[in-house]
Amino acid sequence: GDGWAYDIGFGGLDHVEAFESNDVNVLVVDTEMYSNTGGQMSKATPQGATAKFAEGGKMQRKKNIGEIFMTYEHVYVASVSLANQSQVLQAFIEADQHAGPSIIIAYSPCVQQGVRPRGLDDMVEESRFAVDSGYWPLYRFNPELVKEGKNPFILDSKKLRKDV
Repeated sequence: GDGWAYDIGFGGLDHVEAFESNDVNVLVVDTEMYSNTGGQMSKATPQGATAKFAEGGKMQRKKNIGEIFMTYEHVYVASVSLANQSQVLQAFIEADQHAGPSIIIAYSPCVQQGVRPRGLDDMVEESRFAVDSGYWPLYRFNPELVKEGKNPFILDSKKLRKDV
């Protein structure tokens, strides 16, 4: 989960992803808070969001682990959401085929966020809102494309229909 990846276990995660010889695939289920402890704020919580211990809104920006791992240049990185299931599948296939470390960060709305009346039954729809509004970008960073002379960063999100 994100509590481990963004906070408690980040040092270990960073150590594994930093070395090109580590052929390890990691999936981070990002609920943007410590969900198992009743919705506490974490480094995955976005700025301004309310959560336990941040009732007035979190002051700091959300830690961008996708951006952090792209700086290593050899790590496959993807940001996915069930709003686009074909993109999720493509990211899993590419991460598996990548000879080296990979990390996929999956947006996962949580009942602790007070999501809609049906809770997790509304997860796909909530994910679609996040992607369509530009809140959660869908992208893939595939280092293999550099070997082909291509840009390794692929933005899978559609252009926003309106200014925000």
